[in-house]
Amino acid sequence: MKRRSFFANLMAGMGASMGLAPAQGATAGSTSSTDNQGGERAYLLALLHKMALPILENLAAGTLKKNFPIEYSPTWRDRPADVCYLEAFGRLLAGIAPWLALPDDGSSEGQLRQQVRALAQRCLANAVNPQHADYLGWASGPQVLVDSAYLCNALLRAPQALWQPLDATTKSRLIAEIKAARRYELPYNNWVLFASMNEAWLLSVGQQADILRLNTGLRKAQEWYAGDGWLKDGDSFHFDYYNSYVMWPMLLEILQQLDAAGQRIFHQPAGAMLAQTLQRTQRYCEHLERLVSPEGTYPTIGRSLTYRTAAFQPLALLAWQKRLPASLPEGQVRAVLHAVHQAVWRHPSNFTADGFLTLGFAGHNPQLADWYSNNGSMYIAATSLLALGLPADDSYWRAAAQEWTQQRAWSGQPFAKDYAVDY
Repeated sequence: MKRRSFFANLMAGMGASMGLAPAQGATAGSTSSTDNQGGERAYLLALLHKMALPILENLAAGTLKKNFPIEYSPTWRDRPADVCYLEAFGRLLAGIAPWLALPDDGSSEGQLRQQVRALAQRCLANAVNPQHADYLGWASGPQVLVDSAYLCNALLRAPQALWQPLDATTKSRLIAEIKAARRYELPYNNWVLFASMNEAWLLSVGQQADILRLNTGLRKAQEWYAGDGWLKDGDSFHFDYYNSYVMWPMLLEILQQLDAAGQRIFHQPAGAMLAQTLQRTQRYCEHLERLVSPEGTYPTIGRSLTYRTAAFQPLALLAWQKRLPASLPEGQVRAVLHAVHQAVWRHPSNFTADGFLTLGFAGHNPQLADWYSNNGSMYIAATSLLALGLPADDSYWRAAAQEWTQQRAWSGQPFAKDYAVDY
């Protein structure tokens, strides 16, 4: 496609490797000065480009359902097939929204952003147009509740870039589709936060929220706090990354929206619950950082492991929002996230020949996929790119890289001890 060539030329102009090889002079675990001079950001931009363009170009052109080769888990249960398109689009957009929200400029990156933003806006219009070939499967069953929430999360992260420019018809249609997701019953697990996210977004655009669905997620999250920065997923504790995929990011951003709107939660200002949630999220992020080995690998535990680097969404989120705890300096977080990205994405079989994500972890391995997963689900990995919402001259990109905890520990250097907290 001519547009694809245009984007590729822009990325080449920024010096990024489209094969996603490590930036020149860097390896997994490196803290070289080359990375500090832009290699890490260029690497993430190349990953964003590689992940986003096949989805956005096809949905904007009305060819996503035609060209997206669906790959199902070998244990896939009897579910509507067309849910994967909404999964791919909503999850991808949630990850790249902060970058799309950056102001325009004349740089190569700025030109790329303008083009991708225009594609995303066109995709939103097509996605909710019942007459369009790529009208997404909004009535495909309960999974719609999940991925409508990721789409709402994207709109909350970048309202001026993704919501405000839409025409009145598209806005009306989108609101109607989000409200229609109320038809689905809520299981008492992480899904309650998807309903809360949808209602928080509806509030943000001047709509009446369903207060019961909004508050249920917040109340259950309070009940499920297990201590030391970890939430249970329902009545049972799961040692997996759902605190990253769903729980802490959505809870935090829902409360931020409610606090900004002056809402009260359980007869208290939303800000009180927000302050506690931020503190607990920061503690969880301290654990995430400590899980990364000196080589950039991390434990392969629990459900939905094929979501790949989405396990580090909270670290990327707090970096973007400038809310990292003092124990996690920006240069250290940037370095550890770069190592994780390199460890996962260096395997070419993460993508098909046509550039779509595959089922797997560090490469194509469909046997790892859960019964509810298809390759549309995999686009939640884009949420590890949230720090790209910080401009190129931000201190996050300029700070000197620092070795992370496991690097220091296993090379005989001093490192911080770690004890449980009681907040």
